[in-house]
Amino acid sequence: MIFGFEIDPQTVVTSLSPVIGRIILILVIALIVQRVTSKAVSQSLKLATARSKGEDKEEFQQRLDTISSVFSATVSLGIWAITGFILLSELGINIAPILTGAGIFGLAIGFGAQNLVRDLISGLFIIMEDQYSKGDVVKISGVSGLVEDVNLKNTVLRDLDGVVHYIPNGEITVASNFTQEYSKVNLNIEVSYETNIDQAMKVINQVGEVLAKDKKFGPMIKEAPQAIGVDKLAESGIEIKILGVTKPIKQWDVMRELRKRIKEAFDKEGIEIPYPHRVIVQSK
Repeated sequence: MIFGFEIDPQTVVTSLSPVIGRIILILVIALIVQRVTSKAVSQSLKLATARSKGEDKEEFQQRLDTISSVFSATVSLGIWAITGFILLSELGINIAPILTGAGIFGLAIGFGAQNLVRDLISGLFIIMEDQYSKGDVVKISGVSGLVEDVNLKNTVLRDLDGVVHYIPNGEITVASNFTQEYSKVNLNIEVSYETNIDQAMKVINQVGEVLAKDKKFGPMIKEAPQAIGVDKLAESGIEIKILGVTKPIKQWDVMRELRKRIKEAFDKEGIEIPYPHRVIVQSK
């Protein structure tokens, strides 16, 4: 008796030689079935999953890949579990006690697996509702980063420092997606109080229009960044609000280039960006 099961080692060794060919055949068939099924699942989901309004082709493919990977992994697990039981039967091992033991074990851990069930259910809703998917930039459970993987149990994020965070789906109460469907340019540029505001806004708008036609940055932009007005009368200057629309996750690239070009344009036009001045008075 081994691990509580009646197994005759001599019987196993004796029976192994005749069935080795069948074992290899079963493994090959299982591998083929697993690959064919994964492709079939992927194709079926592609046909069944509708592309939402405003969702571009790249984002749709990203969402589809996330759903396909989860369902394919689940199907593959089931196929290899069944294959394992078939192989045990071929080796002459009575699988009835294993199935009975698995049922009892499953019932025992079921009472203590509430968090696991919660994670799985939450993960299913996250994936089916397309709250976020691989490649999105999100903030969940106080952590911001790039989604590297989404499965039924965990969401895997990598932050700007390269740290990988594994977050159980059941602990996610609020998920903020920075890159779903589109992203926005949203920044303030400060100019001095002596500046002609209309002139400054005109320069900003010209920079935004040129940037939207740029060979490199133009394809990232859906709506050219434009100055919409005075946002704040600050302590040292006037803040002008700039808004624009970009493709998902491209807003930071666009804003970095926009700031650079606005600074260069302001320098040419003699528009001052204020900065703190310090006057030092030396006492006699």
